[in-house]
Amino acid sequence: MSKLSFLAGLGVGYVLGAKAGQKRYAQIRNHAERVWSSDPVQARVDTVKQTVKDQAPAVAAKLGDAAKSAGASAKERLTGEDLPPSLHRGTDHRLHADTTGYGPGGDKLP
Repeated sequence: MSKLSFLAGLGVGYVLGAKAGQKRYAQIRNHAERVWSSDPVQARVDTVKQTVKDQAPAVAAKLGDAAKSAGASAKERLTGEDLPPSLHRGTDHRLHADTTGYGPGGDKLP
């Protein structure tokens, strides 16, 4: 019996709370609409819109430069090689060793 009365109380509370919540939501929504459509708020919105339009080319240029730099950096990290100083890529794109320094062989050991 206690479970049944608990569930009934829960159902009544939900229905009453939903109705009260709906009224309060409508009040908040109406107040927000009045504030948004007021002259001072709309004047500020127009100012911000104009500022955004004026600054858009500069922001686009900066974003473009940043994207190019990021792309170049990513390309370098993905395609670049971290070779020791004694190795390099020749004009034929093959690895070449620097034979003037230390390397294998008895005459090149320290």
